[in-house]
Parts: sequence; structure tokens; C-alpha cells
Amino acid sequence: MQVRKFRITDAVFERSPGQDAEVFAGNVIDQRHGGPVTIGFGRYGPDQSIDELLAVHDTMVVLEGRLTVSTSRVTVTAGPGEIVYMPQGEKVTIRSHEQGAVTAYVTYPHWQEAQG
Repeated sequence: MQVRKFRITDAVFERSPGQDAEVFAGNVIDQRHGGPVTIGFGRYGPDQSIDELLAVHDTMVVLEGRLTVSTSRVTVTAGPGEIVYMPQGEKVTIRSHEQGAVTAYVTYPHWQEAQG
């Protein structure tokens, strides 16, 4: 791999796997590119909520809007410029607020392989 730059317009968004909510993921780097991590952008519609048992370590940077991430022990809310780390094996609920949200994410290992 070489040094590259990405914009949100480079992402091809697909509904988040296994979810019915208006939550979409668009990888720009993943296992097909030979890197060790998946990098992409997420798009959350207004007032959406997903529950997930994390198969990967997931780091989200909120670019627009607000998200609340809850576990059985902690709840955090993040807005633009803030980062949320979610460790592998954690059961989380991710909820967008009334304006929805846009994120950038990095997962290790590749989330598509871990869900496969």
C-alpha cells in the first residue's frame, strides 16, 4: 500500500450488515487493499439505533452530528471532532440524535471478515 487520501465522496455506502436502521457504512480501505485495518465512513439517519456485539476493535471519529454509545457499564455522547473507542467483544448500542451523524472509522481486524 501507499500513502493515500480519502474523502467521504470516495465511499460507496451500504446498509450496515444485519441492521434495519438507516445506518450505512462505506469502506475506503479494507482486506481487498492488503492493509491490516478497515477504514471508512459511516452515515446515521436521524434518531436511529443499532445494537451490536463487536467482533472487532472499532474507533469512530464523529465528523457531523452527535452519537451516543452505551454499554451495560457506561454511556458516552460524542460530537464533531470527538473520538469513541469500542473494544472487541463489547455489546454496544449506538444511537444517533435528531440531526443524524457522519463518522469516520477504523476497525481491527477487518469487520467484514469478522462478521463473515
